[in-house]
Formats: sequence, structure tokens, C-alpha cells
Amino acid sequence: MLTLRPMTAVYLLHGDKMLLLHREGSRVAEGKWIGAAGGHMEPHEIADPTACVLRELQEELGLTPDALDGLTLRYITLRRAGEEIRQNYYFFAQLKEMQLLTSNEGTLRWFSLDELPGLDMPFSARFMMAHYLHTGRHNGHLYTGVADSQTVHFTDMEG
Repeated sequence: MLTLRPMTAVYLLHGDKMLLLHREGSRVAEGKWIGAAGGHMEPHEIADPTACVLRELQEELGLTPDALDGLTLRYITLRRAGEEIRQNYYFFAQLKEMQLLTSNEGTLRWFSLDELPGLDMPFSARFMMAHYLHTGRHNGHLYTGVADSQTVHFTDMEG
């Protein structure tokens, strides 16, 4: 029987730098670079991924919405992993002030955007980030992506 695993992640930017988390202790993204904060949706968040990402920002980084500019859902991906359908909601935001942050989920580090393609990321996140760097960062569109065994196929939902 297939189960659904809805998750969120937020990619924080400050100028040409992006904050990423090297996740430690996760069965889904162990030892990979991912968004600075994120996680599984609670049952009451299923219809509101923004609520989930804001909760995760507070829990994992101690950040509240007033520390951000332009929190926006930019990508939604679907991928089958065994008996799970992994549904990822990827948000992006500008951090108003560059900060040294810590997380109990792993190690945080600021990267220049040109460093990102070589990082070890989970399957969907790797293709999402490649699309973002090539296309998504140049507009404000929302994209959806569906994974097969080789890649993620993206569609611009702006029409």
C-alpha cells in the first residue's frame, strides 16, 4: 500500500549566498545538503504547507517570519520511493540580516550560488536546485516536478 509523505523545506538567501543544512540523523536525507529548515507536515498542516515551513523555521533555526522577506512557495515535487509518494514543498526567502545560525538537525553553512551544483543533495532537491539556478531564480514562478527513475520533469504552473 502506498503512503504519502508530505514535507517542506526552505532555502534562505542573503545576496548571492544560500544557507543549507547538512542533515544528520534523518532517515530521508541523512548526510545530504538540504534546505536550511524543513520537515514532515503535521496532520493539521496538510492543507497549509506555509504553516509547516514556518513551524520548522522556528523549531530548527529559531527564526520567525519577521526575519524574512518574500517567503514564497516555488516548487512542488512528487517522487515515488518504495511504498511512499514523497511530496516536497520547496520555499525560498531572503533573510533580512546575515546571521550565524545553528540547528539541532545538523550543520548549517552559507554557500555561494555557484557552489551548489556540486553538493550532495536528495534526488528531488538536486534537480529542483539545478532548475532553480538555471531558470527559477530569474522569475517568481511556481513550478511542479514529477520524478521518474532518471530525472525530475518540471512544468511552469504560471501558465
